[in-house]
Amino acid sequence: VPDYLRELYVILEDNTDPLDMVEKARSLLDTLRAETGVNAETEQDAKKEEEGDAEDGEDHTLAKYVEPLTNVLILKLIFNLSAAYHTISLDHVRGLTSGLGVTFEQMEKSIVLSAQSRAFSVRIDHRRGCIRFGDAALESDEMRGQLSTLAKRLTAACDVLSPPNNKALEVERASTYTSVRSTLESEHLATLERRVVIEKRKEEAERIVQDRLRREAAARKAEELARKAEEDRRLVREQKLREREKLQKIQEEMDALEKKRYLTAMGRSVENMTAEELREVDTAALAKEHAEKAFKKKEEAERKVREAAKQLDYIVRAVRIEELPRMKAGFDSRVKEDRKRYEEEVVARAKQAKEQWESDVTEKVKLGSVSVFKHTSHFESMIMSARKVVHTQACQREDERAELEAEKGKLDRARTRKQEEAHRVEEARIAAEKAEAERKAEEERLRKEEEKRVRQEEMERKERARMEEQREREERERQGRSVPRGGMGSSG
Repeated sequence: VPDYLRELYVILEDNTDPLDMVEKARSLLDTLRAETGVNAETEQDAKKEEEGDAEDGEDHTLAKYVEPLTNVLILKLIFNLSAAYHTISLDHVRGLTSGLGVTFEQMEKSIVLSAQSRAFSVRIDHRRGCIRFGDAALESDEMRGQLSTLAKRLTAACDVLSPPNNKALEVERASTYTSVRSTLESEHLATLERRVVIEKRKEEAERIVQDRLRREAAARKAEELARKAEEDRRLVREQKLREREKLQKIQEEMDALEKKRYLTAMGRSVENMTAEELREVDTAALAKEHAEKAFKKKEEAERKVREAAKQLDYIVRAVRIEELPRMKAGFDSRVKEDRKRYEEEVVARAKQAKEQWESDVTEKVKLGSVSVFKHTSHFESMIMSARKVVHTQACQREDERAELEAEKGKLDRARTRKQEEAHRVEEARIAAEKAEAERKAEEERLRKEEEKRVRQEEMERKERARMEEQREREERERQGRSVPRGGMGSSG
């Protein structure tokens, strides 16, 4: 391997200074270009270059690595810049890569491809004219280990500047190990004792906390119950107070209405009276006064009625005494007139009956002379024969109508029976479907209940297994905590 290639490898792998690595690698890349016959103008067309090399007959196998090595150098430069800088100007980057024979567009393309492949985080800000490295997450990760890295590097630098005394360190380390070994058992026992004490303190603290929580919960519950009981009592008191106020208000309204009724009945005006004036009026006194006035009014009315009755009785008696002779005279005259009219009517009816009898006798004689009654039987037979024919036809029509009605009734009854049978069959089908649906629903309900019961049993079984496992684990932990006490006692 040529020396310049070995140096180029060292620069690409070990060099971390971005400011001089391009200067160091530039001469080596120029030597490679000179050896392979590749220049800046022909580097973009590798195929034509290989054809030209084949015609010349020269061995230019390294020519195809010039461009990839240049890209690797650019990426290494960007990676080292990202480790040293957060932001760097594009002009400074152009200055660093000016001697590599590549355009800034090619370098920008390489940066974009490496960012897409997530080799490192980089952003090109053309508006600001700079390149920004890293993001918030990467910066936080780097900041997390930056101090430790700085401490390690400073320790290495101190070791280079002032080498430590290894013998003294070994003696000190040996004495330290000896003291540690001598106190190991006691420290172990002390650690176990501290662990037991800590466990006891933790258990005591947990017990105290649990007791305090239980007391607080009981106090809160008692307070809540007391508050709820007080609230219920308050609500009951307010309800009774509201009912009492409502009844009092209703009673006051009824008293006011009764007072108005009394005052109105007594002839006083209540339209202009206020509520205060009505409240000041004594209902009992008002009722007593109203009752007295009503009693007096009633007595006055009864007195007037009695006086009017007496006056009417006197007048009726006087009228009857005065009109009695006139009534007797009128009655006698009416009786005479009625008797006279009755006698005249009887005579007239007798005369009319006699005249009617004489007329009937005369008509009978006339009819007997012409023999009318001899031809009545023939006329009657003719009329009766015609009526019999009409009667027979009417009977036939009535029989036919009765048969039609009977047939229609039979058809209606048959149709009704058929409809009833179809309705009964439909009801039976619906009842069967309903019973089947209820049976299926009951089976589905039983199946779901069985599945629910199985799931519940499975959950209970798992819960019991989990609790048993937890209990066994706690028992093992308790036994594990008790082992050091036994060992400590035996060692003592």
